[in-house]
Amino acid sequence: MKIAIAQINCTVGDLGGNAAKILAYAERAKHQGAKLLLAPELGLCGYSPEDLLLRDGFYRACALALHHLAEQVHGITVVVGHPHQAGENYFNAASVLRDGKIIATYHKYSLPNHSVFDEERYFEHGVSPCLLEMDGVKFAINICADIWEEHAARQARKAGAEVLLVLNASPYHLDKQLTRYEAIRDRIGETGLAVVYANMVGGQDELVFDGASFAMDKLGKLTHQFPSFEETLGLVEIRDGNLVPGEIVTALTQEESIYRTLCMGVKDYIVKNRFPGVLLGLSGGIDSALTLVVAVDALGADKVRAVMMPSPYTAQISLDDARKMASILGVRYDELDIKPAFDAYLATLGKQFEGLPPDATEENIQARIRGNLLMALSNKTGSLVLTTGNKSEMTVGYCTLYGDMAGGFAVLKDVSKTWVYRLSGYRNSLGRVIPERIITRPPSAELKPDQTDQDSLPPYDVLDGIMACYVEKNLPIAEIVANGYAEADVQRVVRLIRINEYKRRQAPVGVRITDRSFGKDWRYPITVRYQEDF
Repeated sequence: MKIAIAQINCTVGDLGGNAAKILAYAERAKHQGAKLLLAPELGLCGYSPEDLLLRDGFYRACALALHHLAEQVHGITVVVGHPHQAGENYFNAASVLRDGKIIATYHKYSLPNHSVFDEERYFEHGVSPCLLEMDGVKFAINICADIWEEHAARQARKAGAEVLLVLNASPYHLDKQLTRYEAIRDRIGETGLAVVYANMVGGQDELVFDGASFAMDKLGKLTHQFPSFEETLGLVEIRDGNLVPGEIVTALTQEESIYRTLCMGVKDYIVKNRFPGVLLGLSGGIDSALTLVVAVDALGADKVRAVMMPSPYTAQISLDDARKMASILGVRYDELDIKPAFDAYLATLGKQFEGLPPDATEENIQARIRGNLLMALSNKTGSLVLTTGNKSEMTVGYCTLYGDMAGGFAVLKDVSKTWVYRLSGYRNSLGRVIPERIITRPPSAELKPDQTDQDSLPPYDVLDGIMACYVEKNLPIAEIVANGYAEADVQRVVRLIRINEYKRRQAPVGVRITDRSFGKDWRYPITVRYQEDF
């Protein structure tokens, strides 16, 4: 028999649209000879509905959508994920639809409550396995986190299952697929069950689901690997209780997977929220250059507008490179000189600043003028402002509230400066769109004469290394120093991380590419006296 995987892009709350897509995939699967279709976790409502799951009306709407979908399913069995209310209890569930009816419902056992997951806030734990038999093969259903722990798979095996059908809404982070393989092989080693793993695809706020659905036989051998970052109907054949080897696509490089994550995150945020397009400040630097090309690749040049806002400190090469890049990409490009506004601000504040030396205040005024101009254009056109700052800057607060942080979506929020360079090189390898000088010149905010980032920050390889240890790996300070970083640099970076939490809390949502982004992963208090000892 053939099992089909509906690797689909679901939109949170679009119950009718999601159900229609599941039904369309079921019809396609049926016409290709499949007897069973596996849809993603919470595929009916999208993942994650978050506090919509605290509203009884949402469960009622999902129940109606599920029954309406079931009435239309004929000639194939469909397993679909959905939220489920049973009396006073609420579950992350999967129901089996066949011949116009709901014939079984499984309740997820393992509820993750870490990282970006809050399922214990919403759901109760399931207690029983769910089996269905087709063509002499006994299948059991697991949902996402069930397969990362022992209990649910072991219970399925004890109940007589031969193959696990796993519905997933597993978000991307770097090297996540390898981690999935390891977890699945652990369960296979414990149970001897083959696994068919169906994952959602698409962007939802800060999360991107990469798809990359796959299947492994009862020995843990990969028999199928379907594409990442695109909707697909995958087919898995079972013969004599075993998985027949089939399609295996080539694994993506790290650079390609991150770049495609950024593009999908931008596209789905803009499209699903019905913005007509985006605009951004193009400075002639590498961060805004990478943000621009991601936006164009995600949305098309006609949906992207670049605005260069030179100040008295903007170098001519920045203007030249910005103009060149906008021309290469074919986007609308405008130049708005901020000197008149800057002069007006300084004149207005002249008496207040009298006798005080210039400092970061004057630099921040320039950034905030630019933020105001971009937000004015956004208000007038409806296009969303993309911020261009990277994770390294966000880590240490090298950014201006209501200035370069102003906007609605932060494309590079979880991308370190070193990764900005790697991704820029990768994108140019596909076709040169970023002028080489943007990549090779020293980075600068250009807010005062002859400024470079390293006037205020450690070298980016040092900063990013410390940031990765402290933020992403959660290592203690002493261990970071023991890894070879100078104690003075570690003290400096950790202090900046601590005092700039209030900025990060006000930053726009942005694409998550690591397993510790400054989003749901990072929940530090702003007001705090604790300081870790060196």
